Amino acid sequence: MNFILKHKLIIGMVAGAIGGYLYYYFIGCASGNCAITSKPLNSTLYGLIMGGLLCSSFKTEKSKTK
Repeated sequence: MNFILKHKLIIGMVAGAIGGYLYYYFIGCASGNCAITSKPLNSTLYGLIMGGLLCSSFKTEKSKTK
């Protein structure tokens, strides 16, 4: 559990990249006019960035008690 909390950004980025590629593969863009889903690289990078942003938005703060 400590490993997951320590490396949550990297795990989120990898999961986002996989999700982005899977979105391209199964849904994609048949006409080729879509900016993000027309190429697998674009979709994977977009998923990687979104996964990183999502996981970095959850921060655990230690409470300071006196």
